[in-house]
Amino acid sequence: MAAIALPADPTLDEMRLALGAEIPAHAVFDGWSDAALAMAAEALKLDPAHAKLAFPDGAVGMIDAWYASLDTRLAAAFPPERIAAMKIRARIGELVLARIDLVRPHKQAVRSALAILALPRNLPTAAKLGWRTADALWRIAGDTATDFNHYTKRLTLSALYASTLLAWLDDESEGEAETKAFLDRRIGDVMRFEKVKAQLTPHPDRRFSVSRFLGRLRYPAT
Repeated sequence: MAAIALPADPTLDEMRLALGAEIPAHAVFDGWSDAALAMAAEALKLDPAHAKLAFPDGAVGMIDAWYASLDTRLAAAFPPERIAAMKIRARIGELVLARIDLVRPHKQAVRSALAILALPRNLPTAAKLGWRTADALWRIAGDTATDFNHYTKRLTLSALYASTLLAWLDDESEGEAETKAFLDRRIGDVMRFEKVKAQLTPHPDRRFSVSRFLGRLRYPAT
Protein backbone atom coordinates (compact mmCIF):
# COMPACT_ATOMS: atom_id res chain seq x y z
CA MET A 1 0.00 0.00 0.00
CA ALA A 2 1.42 3.36 -0.97
CA ALA A 3 2.12 5.68 1.92
CA ILE A 4 -0.35 8.50 2.43
CA ALA A 5 1.20 11.94 2.01
CA LEU A 6 1.34 13.89 5.25
CA PRO A 7 1.59 17.64 5.79
CA ALA A 8 4.64 19.06 7.55
CA ASP A 9 2.82 19.30 10.88
CA PRO A 10 0.09 16.61 10.81
CA THR A 11 -2.75 16.43 13.28
CA LEU A 12 -3.36 13.27 15.29
CA ASP A 13 -6.24 12.38 12.98
CA GLU A 14 -4.01 12.76 9.91
CA MET A 15 -1.32 10.64 11.55
CA ARG A 16 -3.89 8.00 12.51
CA LEU A 17 -5.13 7.78 8.92
CA ALA A 18 -1.64 7.45 7.45
CA LEU A 19 -0.41 5.04 10.11
CA GLY A 20 -3.53 2.90 9.76
CA ALA A 21 -2.52 2.17 6.18
CA GLU A 22 1.13 1.51 7.09
CA ILE A 23 0.99 -0.55 10.29
CA PRO A 24 -0.22 -3.86 8.71
CA ALA A 25 3.08 -4.23 6.84
CA HIS A 26 4.83 -4.35 10.21
CA ALA A 27 2.06 -6.12 12.16
CA VAL A 28 2.75 -9.15 9.98
CA PHE A 29 5.95 -9.67 12.00
CA ASP A 30 5.29 -7.95 15.32
CA GLY A 31 1.54 -8.14 15.71
CA TRP A 32 -0.58 -5.08 16.43
CA SER A 33 1.97 -3.79 18.91
CA ASP A 34 3.84 -0.67 19.86
CA ALA A 35 6.82 -2.10 17.98
CA ALA A 36 4.80 -2.30 14.75
CA LEU A 37 3.51 1.21 15.37
CA ALA A 38 7.04 2.54 15.91
CA MET A 39 8.28 0.96 12.68
CA ALA A 40 5.30 2.38 10.78
CA ALA A 41 6.05 5.80 12.23
CA GLU A 42 9.67 5.50 11.17
CA ALA A 43 8.59 4.55 7.64
CA LEU A 44 6.44 7.68 7.50
CA LYS A 45 9.16 9.82 9.12
CA LEU A 46 7.02 10.50 12.17
CA ASP A 47 8.08 10.76 15.79
CA PRO A 48 7.12 7.38 17.36
CA ALA A 49 6.11 9.13 20.58
CA HIS A 50 3.72 11.39 18.69
CA ALA A 51 2.46 8.46 16.64
CA LYS A 52 1.56 6.61 19.82
CA LEU A 53 -0.62 9.55 20.88
CA ALA A 54 -2.77 8.90 17.80
CA PHE A 55 -3.74 5.50 19.21
CA PRO A 56 -4.83 5.84 22.85
CA ASP A 57 -7.02 2.79 22.15
CA GLY A 58 -3.97 0.65 21.33
CA ALA A 59 -4.19 -2.33 19.01
CA VAL A 60 -7.94 -2.03 18.50
CA GLY A 61 -7.48 1.55 17.34
CA MET A 62 -4.76 0.50 14.90
CA ILE A 63 -7.05 -2.15 13.42
CA ASP A 64 -9.90 0.37 13.25
CA ALA A 65 -7.66 2.79 11.34
CA TRP A 66 -6.56 0.04 8.95
CA TYR A 67 -10.12 -0.99 8.19
CA ALA A 68 -11.05 2.64 7.55
CA SER A 69 -8.17 2.99 5.09
CA LEU A 70 -9.34 -0.15 3.26
CA ASP A 71 -12.85 1.26 2.89
CA THR A 72 -11.41 4.49 1.51
CA ARG A 73 -9.24 2.65 -1.02
CA LEU A 74 -12.13 0.47 -2.12
CA ALA A 75 -14.37 3.49 -2.74
CA ALA A 76 -11.63 5.07 -4.85
CA ALA A 77 -11.20 1.87 -6.88
CA PHE A 78 -14.94 1.55 -7.63
CA PRO A 79 -16.32 4.87 -8.87
CA PRO A 80 -20.02 4.82 -9.85
CA GLU A 81 -19.26 4.50 -13.55
CA ARG A 82 -17.31 1.28 -12.96
CA ILE A 83 -20.20 -0.58 -11.35
CA ALA A 84 -23.11 1.09 -13.15
CA ALA A 85 -23.45 -1.70 -15.71
CA MET A 86 -23.16 -4.53 -13.17
CA LYS A 87 -26.11 -6.37 -11.69
CA ILE A 88 -26.35 -6.19 -7.92
CA ARG A 89 -25.08 -9.75 -7.44
CA ALA A 90 -21.97 -8.99 -9.50
CA ARG A 91 -21.40 -5.73 -7.64
CA ILE A 92 -21.38 -7.41 -4.23
CA GLY A 93 -19.18 -10.26 -5.43
CA GLU A 94 -16.65 -7.92 -7.03
CA LEU A 95 -16.52 -5.66 -3.98
CA VAL A 96 -16.04 -8.47 -1.47
CA LEU A 97 -13.25 -10.03 -3.53
CA ALA A 98 -11.64 -6.63 -4.10
CA ARG A 99 -11.55 -5.93 -0.37
CA ILE A 100 -9.97 -9.31 0.26
CA ASP A 101 -7.47 -8.51 -2.48
CA LEU A 102 -6.48 -5.37 -0.55
CA VAL A 103 -5.57 -7.38 2.55
CA ARG A 104 -3.89 -10.24 0.67
CA PRO A 105 -0.32 -8.92 1.26
CA HIS A 106 -0.97 -8.95 5.01
CA LYS A 107 -2.67 -12.29 5.62
CA GLN A 108 -0.99 -12.87 8.97
CA ALA A 109 -1.92 -9.36 10.08
CA VAL A 110 -5.54 -10.23 9.24
CA ARG A 111 -5.34 -13.35 11.41
CA SER A 112 -3.94 -11.48 14.39
CA ALA A 113 -6.44 -8.63 13.94
CA LEU A 114 -9.36 -11.06 13.98
CA ALA A 115 -7.94 -12.77 17.06
CA ILE A 116 -7.80 -9.43 18.87
CA LEU A 117 -11.32 -8.45 17.80
CA ALA A 118 -12.63 -11.85 18.95
CA LEU A 119 -11.69 -11.11 22.57
CA PRO A 120 -14.86 -10.60 24.65
CA ARG A 121 -13.98 -7.02 25.55
CA ASN A 122 -13.55 -6.15 21.86
CA LEU A 123 -16.75 -7.73 20.50
CA PRO A 124 -18.66 -4.40 20.41
CA THR A 125 -15.85 -2.87 18.35
CA ALA A 126 -15.78 -5.92 16.08
CA ALA A 127 -19.51 -5.53 15.46
CA LYS A 128 -19.08 -1.82 14.75
CA LEU A 129 -16.28 -2.43 12.25
CA GLY A 130 -18.25 -5.20 10.53
CA TRP A 131 -21.24 -2.91 10.18
CA ARG A 132 -19.08 -0.06 8.87
CA THR A 133 -17.50 -2.28 6.24
CA ALA A 134 -20.89 -3.60 5.11
CA ASP A 135 -22.22 -0.05 4.96
CA ALA A 136 -19.24 1.04 2.84
CA LEU A 137 -19.73 -1.89 0.47
CA TRP A 138 -23.42 -1.19 0.02
CA ARG A 139 -22.85 2.54 -0.53
CA ILE A 140 -20.20 1.82 -3.16
CA ALA A 141 -22.64 -0.65 -4.74
CA GLY A 142 -25.13 2.21 -5.08
CA ASP A 143 -27.59 1.26 -2.35
CA THR A 144 -29.83 4.14 -1.28
CA ALA A 145 -32.28 2.29 0.98
CA THR A 146 -33.35 4.27 4.03
CA ASP A 147 -36.09 2.00 5.37
CA PHE A 148 -35.79 -1.26 7.30
CA ASN A 149 -33.96 -2.75 4.32
CA HIS A 150 -31.04 -0.42 5.06
CA TYR A 151 -30.37 -2.36 8.25
CA THR A 152 -31.14 -5.89 7.07
CA LYS A 153 -28.89 -5.49 4.03
CA ARG A 154 -25.95 -4.40 6.17
CA LEU A 155 -26.43 -7.12 8.76
CA THR A 156 -26.58 -9.73 6.00
CA LEU A 157 -23.56 -8.41 4.14
CA SER A 158 -21.54 -8.06 7.34
CA ALA A 159 -22.05 -11.78 8.01
CA LEU A 160 -21.35 -12.66 4.38
CA TYR A 161 -18.08 -10.74 4.29
CA ALA A 162 -16.90 -12.10 7.65
CA SER A 163 -17.58 -15.71 6.67
CA THR A 164 -15.91 -15.25 3.27
CA LEU A 165 -12.86 -13.72 4.92
CA LEU A 166 -12.56 -16.73 7.22
CA ALA A 167 -12.93 -19.08 4.25
CA TRP A 168 -10.17 -17.18 2.46
CA LEU A 169 -7.80 -17.46 5.41
CA ASP A 170 -7.97 -21.26 5.19
CA ASP A 171 -8.07 -21.47 1.39
CA GLU A 172 -5.13 -23.28 -0.18
CA SER A 173 -6.82 -24.03 -3.51
CA GLU A 174 -5.39 -22.87 -6.80
CA GLY A 175 -6.44 -19.32 -7.59
CA GLU A 176 -8.46 -19.27 -4.36
CA ALA A 177 -11.20 -21.17 -6.20
CA GLU A 178 -12.73 -22.40 -2.93
CA THR A 179 -13.16 -18.86 -1.62
CA LYS A 180 -14.80 -17.73 -4.85
CA ALA A 181 -17.15 -20.73 -4.87
CA PHE A 182 -18.02 -20.14 -1.20
CA LEU A 183 -18.77 -16.48 -1.88
CA ASP A 184 -20.91 -17.35 -4.89
CA ARG A 185 -22.98 -19.76 -2.80
CA ARG A 186 -23.44 -17.26 -0.01
CA ILE A 187 -24.50 -14.52 -2.41
CA GLY A 188 -26.97 -16.97 -3.94
CA ASP A 189 -28.42 -17.58 -0.49
CA VAL A 190 -28.74 -13.83 0.10
CA MET A 191 -30.42 -13.25 -3.27
CA ARG A 192 -32.96 -15.99 -2.54
CA PHE A 193 -33.61 -14.50 0.89
CA GLU A 194 -34.18 -11.04 -0.58
CA LYS A 195 -36.56 -12.50 -3.17
CA VAL A 196 -38.62 -14.27 -0.51
CA LYS A 197 -38.59 -11.18 1.69
CA ALA A 198 -39.89 -9.07 -1.20
CA GLN A 199 -42.70 -11.56 -1.81
CA LEU A 200 -43.69 -11.49 1.86
CA THR A 201 -43.62 -7.70 2.09
CA PRO A 202 -47.06 -6.33 1.21
CA HIS A 203 -47.32 -3.78 -1.57
CA PRO A 204 -47.75 -0.23 -0.19
CA ASP A 205 -51.20 -0.02 -1.76
CA ARG A 206 -52.24 -3.19 0.06
CA ARG A 207 -50.96 -2.24 3.50
CA PHE A 208 -53.52 -1.35 6.15
CA SER A 209 -53.84 2.40 6.52
CA VAL A 210 -55.73 3.89 9.44
CA SER A 211 -56.33 7.18 7.61
CA ARG A 212 -57.57 5.39 4.48
CA PHE A 213 -59.87 3.19 6.60
CA LEU A 214 -61.35 6.17 8.44
CA GLY A 215 -61.75 8.00 5.16
CA ARG A 216 -63.78 5.13 3.78
CA LEU A 217 -65.99 5.18 6.86
CA ARG A 218 -66.60 8.87 6.40
CA TYR A 219 -67.00 8.75 2.65
CA PRO A 220 -68.24 5.25 1.81
CA ALA A 221 -68.03 4.12 -1.78
CA THR A 222 -71.30 4.53 -3.65
